[in-house]
Amino acid sequence: MDNTPPPGPPSSRPSVTPLTTAVLEIDAYVAGLGWDRPAQLFALVDTERLRAEEPELADRLDIGAGSGLTPVEQDELPAGQPLDEFLATIAWPEAVAGCALTIERLMLPPSAEDTVPDGLPGAELTRWVAEHPERQEVRMTVAVLRDGTRESAIRLREKDAETEVLTGPDLVPGLAEALAATFTE
Repeated sequence: MDNTPPPGPPSSRPSVTPLTTAVLEIDAYVAGLGWDRPAQLFALVDTERLRAEEPELADRLDIGAGSGLTPVEQDELPAGQPLDEFLATIAWPEAVAGCALTIERLMLPPSAEDTVPDGLPGAELTRWVAEHPERQEVRMTVAVLRDGTRESAIRLREKDAETEVLTGPDLVPGLAEALAATFTE
């Protein structure tokens, strides 16, 4: 992956931070792999530090000179383990500046909130959402830095284009909190 900014002229988008660039880079990478994929975890490392401290790895990853953050894909997440339990087991080394997670989920629009049956257990609620006619498949990429800075990207399957990706720091606050907790000691 490289650290190129998202498409479009710089004047057409708000100031793009290195974290936003990394999130969009991860989103584009995962989009190229297609849908119906398991969650993917990435370490975010300072590009200059990686180049200086691990030049062979930087060469293998085809990382050129420059500043910013370099996403490094981690091993596949364990199958069958709940995400929150898995995240609670992570401890990042000091060289990792942040982390990101990409995950696919089904979501309902706000207009469907009033139709959700009360008291459905988790598995039944999941089934109910999966069968709802207004459900939408989304891919969420959420990233946090050690200092608490956050960024997210959301892509709808029905609008699967780079120009349709929504970004913002507070789009998936619960997942951002869980990722931030991987940096607490």
